[in-house]
Amino acid sequence: MKTKTLKKDKVNIITLGCSKNLVDSEVLSGQLRANDIDVVHENAKRDHNIVVINTCGFIDKAKEESINTILEQVELKDRGKLDKVYVTGCLSARYRGDLEAEIPGVDAWFGTMEMPALLKKFDADYKSELVGERLLSTPSHYAYLKIAEGCNRTCSFCAIPLMRGGHVSRPIEELVREAARLVKMGVKEVMLIAQELTYYGLDLYKQRRLADLLNAIADVPGIEWIRLHYAYPSKFPMEVLEVIRTRKNICNYIDMPLQHAANNMLKAMKRQITREEMETLITEMRAQVPGICIRTTLIVGFPGETLDDIEELKQFLEKMRFDRVGVFTYSHEENTSAYELVDDVPAEEKERRAQEIMEVQQEISLEKNQAKVGQVFRVLVDKKESGRYLARTEFDSVEVDNEVIISTTKRLQPGQFVNVRITKAYDYDLEGELVD
Repeated sequence: MKTKTLKKDKVNIITLGCSKNLVDSEVLSGQLRANDIDVVHENAKRDHNIVVINTCGFIDKAKEESINTILEQVELKDRGKLDKVYVTGCLSARYRGDLEAEIPGVDAWFGTMEMPALLKKFDADYKSELVGERLLSTPSHYAYLKIAEGCNRTCSFCAIPLMRGGHVSRPIEELVREAARLVKMGVKEVMLIAQELTYYGLDLYKQRRLADLLNAIADVPGIEWIRLHYAYPSKFPMEVLEVIRTRKNICNYIDMPLQHAANNMLKAMKRQITREEMETLITEMRAQVPGICIRTTLIVGFPGETLDDIEELKQFLEKMRFDRVGVFTYSHEENTSAYELVDDVPAEEKERRAQEIMEVQQEISLEKNQAKVGQVFRVLVDKKESGRYLARTEFDSVEVDNEVIISTTKRLQPGQFVNVRITKAYDYDLEGELVD
């Protein structure tokens, strides 16, 4: 007589949105694995029976992608390809009531801070002793380190505090332990992320402690590169610049979203800073850390934005000559203070303005890249693709910035550092040859 064997659950985690979501998914994976549950990220084999979708609810395009992904997975469940579909993350936190009514095929919904409740669905316990343990979904040579959750800023366009709550810093000792664990896993580049890095420590230590945290992580043996993402310009802790300049394993790189340059827009966005103050800050950064790479992001199409404001933004870019720039079109988000304003710039016009801004930056980027031809840089090899190696300088973060293309018959490994002489420059990429 044959007996039916119960098939063991296998969980596939699909992550949408930002690197902070990615870290949450990695932590969830670590917790499931510690509870002896088979778990994978973005499983291409489709040999799983349970899906957890970690959603993004930041702007319209992200919400649309999240909803489409949920509907695709619910359809697979309806066809008998899946047993369970669980949804977590920002979209779920923000719109749970509406989503439960609209998509009844989802088995359970969870907010951004409800991992213990999600684990209960697997008869698994949240193991607090595993804080910092993660199953990396990135290549093993780099990882994100989330130093805080939430945000206390009141930017009028931003829904993040609605989804992730107020700023909560993680203790320095805990972060140092996690950084050391990442090194043991093969990580060489650690990217510090938070909704707002510069606020770090104010809640926990009653003072800004980002500089102290940087020094502590820079002391961890084996960390070759430390990179800073998402620093807020208002009340920037200037002592951080000395740490960046003096510590060799902290990249001369900072990601500082400025969002606009016209003072009327900055005021309407509640950015707590003026164009003049931003220019002073950037000038001081470049004086204290010669050669620092500054990446910024901008928003166009905010309510009330005029063509004169766009002209001012273009002039600002031409004057400040940022190394890296990303442009977003304004998304009218419920329950933000800007939602009370009239979303008066048509979608097509928002896209046209974004393109106009990027054309200005494209020229600046090409000129800056051309100046690198003939210079030698230490680069980190990320992967091999189409017979060529793709690498990055310390001035480039993964996925969002320039890549260095290396053609060589020599065998290189992901995570290997090599010296490269730049031979060609493009708008956003470089080509180089190995230097012995």
